[in-house]
Amino acid sequence: MASANRNQSVVPEAKEALNKFKYEVASEVGVNLKQGYNGDLSSKDAGRIGGQMVKKLIQQAESQMR
Repeated sequence: MASANRNQSVVPEAKEALNKFKYEVASEVGVNLKQGYNGDLSSKDAGRIGGQMVKKLIQQAESQMR
């Protein structure tokens, strides 16, 4: 199996859905994301968003296994 570039999507069609999901999760955890560049976002807030996204994706995968 060839290794993919880390920034390359495995399923490019999912990019828009994941981007929307990111904004939904940011809103849920109380982080105000702007459209476009968010370079002023703290590492703590970025981690809160990413962590919550992973948690929700795992929950979804687990529920599909039942």
